[in-house]
Amino acid sequence: MTPQDAQALLQENFAPWVLDLDLTVTEVTPEHLTTRMPLTDRLARVGGIVSGQALMAMADTTMVLAACAARGGFHPFATTNMDTQFLRPGKGSAILCRSEVVRAGRAMTFVRATMSEETSGKPVATASATLFAG
Repeated sequence: MTPQDAQALLQENFAPWVLDLDLTVTEVTPEHLTTRMPLTDRLARVGGIVSGQALMAMADTTMVLAACAARGGFHPFATTNMDTQFLRPGKGSAILCRSEVVRAGRAMTFVRATMSEETSGKPVATASATLFAG
């Protein structure tokens, strides 16, 4: 799967409000996938930092795309559990999210993600999730 293939999966299968995050798939391997989210005023909360809700949606979307890449194409995953840790305020021009597949089984896939400021490389948040392959 190429970044263009994953970008097409995103455009064709995710809700319009997720597409409003303006995620771009920048890297894909069978083991991990990276997205970029530009920071805009619409994603900011008090103090001009990126909102936690935007980070969680970015992480969930990126983890699902990584699971699809591990399977070689689109699959209708359902997030059954997600845990997020916010490490520091996210500022700057964009956030990068690198998600890796920890284990891909027939029914359950375990993934984790790290979100970092694009310019500084400092981690902003981490997340882990369990996805059900329906």
